[in-house]
Amino acid sequence: MPEQKISFEDGAAYELLMGKWSQLVGDVFLDWLSLPSGLRWIDVGCGNGAFTQLVVDRFAPAEVQGVDPSSGQLVFARKRSAARLAKFQQGDAMALPFDDHRFDAAVMALVIFFVPEPAKGVAEMVRVVRPGGWVSAYAWDIPGRGFPLAAIQDEMLPFGIVPMRPPYPEVSRMDALLELWESAGLEHLDSREIVVQREFASFEEFWTIGLTGASIGEQIASLTNIDAELLKERVRLRLPADAQGRIIYSARAHAIVGRVPK
Repeated sequence: MPEQKISFEDGAAYELLMGKWSQLVGDVFLDWLSLPSGLRWIDVGCGNGAFTQLVVDRFAPAEVQGVDPSSGQLVFARKRSAARLAKFQQGDAMALPFDDHRFDAAVMALVIFFVPEPAKGVAEMVRVVRPGGWVSAYAWDIPGRGFPLAAIQDEMLPFGIVPMRPPYPEVSRMDALLELWESAGLEHLDSREIVVQREFASFEEFWTIGLTGASIGEQIASLTNIDAELLKERVRLRLPADAQGRIIYSARAHAIVGRVPK
């Protein structure tokens, strides 16, 4: 049987689920970075442009380049208001299509665990950032169940469904990120945990949006109707609603930043 891989091709579906989460964690991440305005940025693995939009809105950058392998995601990104400044192109995180020292800041937002060789991806960010510039990333804490769909994924296992995960989830551990940044020769390292909450009007909204996640809906659709309903009820029991029927769900990411040596 061929290996199943997570793919992101529907920019609108991604926006409904992960785009919103990316914006929540991205806001905290950018507050923490607290970089000056007028910089030249590269968003590596920009996806549908959710994080790129935050950079454009908050930092008045001189330039923003978004790179992603998915043409479908880039179609959505180019429709954002950020595209008035940001440029988006297909590309490989391990072979960025830019000259050395082109940018002031590079970031991977929720991407590093998809890069086939994470160390090479970090090295490429270092290469394209000027001496003294910033190289940063944040990633869902997959091993620590910080992923926004962890409640659903946990309940899939008793039904014999192994959830699809990024190919290199271990790289999202804080110690792994620190080792990557140190090995890349970056200096003045700083890291932090970011916890964010998202409000859903009801469990039905949480469930419906969750099924738009890459692979989740397709995997659950493989169950019988009875098993699918049972799985849904098991997830519902994990997530008690408040007095207004809302579901408040938390997710956790690890963030890191370092400076390119001068």
